[in-house]
Amino acid sequence: MIAVMMKKWLAIILFVGLLLTLACNAPIFTPWPTPTPTNTPTPTATPTPVIPPTATPLPADTGWQTVQPGIEIRSLDVAVGTSVERVTVTRLDPTAVMFHVLYAPGAPALVSAWAQQTGAALVINGGYFTEEQIVTGLTISNRERFGTPYGDFAGMFAVTERGEVSVRWLRAWPYDSQENLREAVQCFPVLVKPGGVMGFPADADDGRIARRTVVAQDNNGRILMLIAPRGFFSLHTLATWLAASDLDVDVALNLDGGASSGLWAPNAAQIDSLIGVPVVIAVTSR
Repeated sequence: MIAVMMKKWLAIILFVGLLLTLACNAPIFTPWPTPTPTNTPTPTATPTPVIPPTATPLPADTGWQTVQPGIEIRSLDVAVGTSVERVTVTRLDPTAVMFHVLYAPGAPALVSAWAQQTGAALVINGGYFTEEQIVTGLTISNRERFGTPYGDFAGMFAVTERGEVSVRWLRAWPYDSQENLREAVQCFPVLVKPGGVMGFPADADDGRIARRTVVAQDNNGRILMLIAPRGFFSLHTLATWLAASDLDVDVALNLDGGASSGLWAPNAAQIDSLIGVPVVIAVTSR
């Protein structure tokens, strides 16, 4: 009996020892560390896109605007077939401004460069010239004469020693080599003949369109210098528009066009020539 009881207690002691051994050898589980919060940037609002301002459309006709005493400028749309030419016109009072023909044979410059070099209030390109940058028609610059006078088919912009300014059709008012001119540019064709008569008929026109430069005189003696830079006018359509326009044109003379056309008024209109030109007409205050 005692032996049996001893065996039971021995079994119990062995069982308890086994449990203690398992408990001591069990793995220790460490809880996962709590994540350390990072400095997450605060979401910002999506920037509003910047929309560039819409360009203000040009009025169809600005009307005459005074640039300085004796110089007015106007810009207007002119329908030419299905196209629209933008014509810029300057109107000049000969009693308030002076005109100069500037010529640099063999040394052409953009119309803008002529304006910058001279400080003139307005510069436009002059008459025709050769590939060597030499004028073809009569050109008088500060009393010095160059080129060859054209026939009576042509016209002339002229300034006398007394400062009298004219735009002439040479058939009606021929050039006299003895007349006392200080400045002059001869060119062709005459687009409007004296009295406001359209001067270049359709049958004389080959229909070619190009940039155009014109010098004209109105019925009040003011000088008009204008440019049509988009290149939609033929000579006939330009002559027809000039004669019918409200510019009150008495006589108008075509100057060199195409890439030569340029009109530069630093404080008003800046339409540069596409190539250098050796001769220009410049305007300064008296």
